[in-house]
Amino acid sequence: MNSHPRIDLGIIGGSGLYDIDGLSDIIEKEIQTPFGKPSSPITIGRIGSVSIGFIARHGTGHTITPTEVNYRANIFAMKLLGVKKIVGISACGSLREDYQPGILVVPSQLFDFTKNRKRSFFEEGFVTHIGVAEPFCSDFSNDIYSAVKKVSPTAKHGGTAITIEGPRFSTKAESQIYRGWGLDLIGMTTAPEAFLAREAEICYGSIFHVTDYDVWHQTEDPVSVDQIFQVIKKNTRLAKEAIFVLANDFKISQSCECENALEHAFTTAKSAIQDDIYNKLKILVEKYDLQS
Repeated sequence: MNSHPRIDLGIIGGSGLYDIDGLSDIIEKEIQTPFGKPSSPITIGRIGSVSIGFIARHGTGHTITPTEVNYRANIFAMKLLGVKKIVGISACGSLREDYQPGILVVPSQLFDFTKNRKRSFFEEGFVTHIGVAEPFCSDFSNDIYSAVKKVSPTAKHGGTAITIEGPRFSTKAESQIYRGWGLDLIGMTTAPEAFLAREAEICYGSIFHVTDYDVWHQTEDPVSVDQIFQVIKKNTRLAKEAIFVLANDFKISQSCECENALEHAFTTAKSAIQDDIYNKLKILVEKYDLQS
């Protein structure tokens, strides 16, 4: 089933990050998945001895809204490439005073407040219940933070990110409620990306680069596209530098539970799963002996 080149590290770039600097041996590959096409052709190259696969989450030229992103195709394509670890890079707003615009954050928790997205590969008579108490791989997030800290000493590790549907920004009432809930960062794309990576048994961590204070701050202007892209240029440079450091220090092996995340998730007997549905998801499940 997998005739594609094998990739070590997957990168999914958000707003402002449409390519990765420093890649050698670059090719572009179109991949078709059972869930359609990924957001963009996958740029494949190398940083040192590490093979990299890059997807522009919002498409070439930023043509795809947060809701319209085909998250399932993006993650499934990474699985087809043999990716073991993915870094998702996202612009975000800050819901706390000390996470100022311009800093990078590696979050530790995720609150999904989206409404209109496909959140699972499993459907149509094949049921699983995946554990996501820790939605970001803690081991890999530690590695990401180490890389980020080397290029940005002000970087932070930890905090809970909320994913809203978008594409609009928050109202002041919404922003104040999110703060009241104890949330720290706000973005539009990390869910369901992190959850799908867990279903695909891929380690997933994120780099959030803070562009604004959303709309809650009393002395700062409310968030706008112009404001965001002024900050994104600097943040994107730092994120690219962090990826370069991460690749040079990259640990290919998984030392966490992500690689066996589906082991106790299945609830449907194999005899009850239609052949076409099983074959569609075979790359995810074939290593398990499903009960008949």
